[in-house]
Amino acid sequence: MAKTITKSTKPAKAAAKKTIRPKSPTPLNIEKLAEEVLEKMEPLGIDAKLQSEIQWCLGSYKNDQNPIGLLEKIAEALPLFKSEQAKKTKGITAKFIGDVEKALAG
Repeated sequence: MAKTITKSTKPAKAAAKKTIRPKSPTPLNIEKLAEEVLEKMEPLGIDAKLQSEIQWCLGSYKNDQNPIGLLEKIAEALPLFKSEQAKKTKGITAKFIGDVEKALAG
């Protein structure tokens, strides 16, 4: 038996044009980044002095929204994370290090 194709008698609706907007880059959430850095450092026992400095700078950032000190301390933590990654420490991934580097560059 042959198949028959039937066309709808209803007029086709014009497809709505979608405007494509370029994605705006997500703003640097320095506060979230600093908390992630601390979450990685604390269980590993990496540089307790630097941890306390990051915590202090995080509190300062919450008060005055000036990220300079916080960014400097996160930058100091980056080489520590790279050395831990070289040791194959669990939890220190290349993605995490890449995210930190990207945040510091932007």
